[in-house]
Amino acid sequence: LQLQHSGRYHCKAKVGSKESRREQSAPVTVTVHGIPLSGVSLSAQPPGGQVALGDRLVLSCAVAAGTGPLSFSWHWRGSPLPLGTGPRLELRHAGDNDSGHYQCRASSGDSVAESPPLNVTVL
Repeated sequence: LQLQHSGRYHCKAKVGSKESRREQSAPVTVTVHGIPLSGVSLSAQPPGGQVALGDRLVLSCAVAAGTGPLSFSWHWRGSPLPLGTGPRLELRHAGDNDSGHYQCRASSGDSVAESPPLNVTVL
């Protein structure tokens, strides 16, 4: 079931075989409600968010529940400006300035939820 399935529905039937007549039910309204986003989590590769200077770090965002087309944004040290979009953020060559708290924000248009922050340490 999708949100766009909301609407008015009725059924039609043909009664009889020779001189059939058509009958129609009274319409009913069906409303499909979206499920708010919840359970947004962040994982890192390498695990724990500790990465050697110059190595690659990949952060992944997942949503446990929710409906609607999802969009993602990545935030560093509480900045409102996103570092990137999409369910993954890749730092190809981690530098000294990349340490800090990272957070993923998921949005479905109807609701927004954030992951707990993950502290990344560049060693």
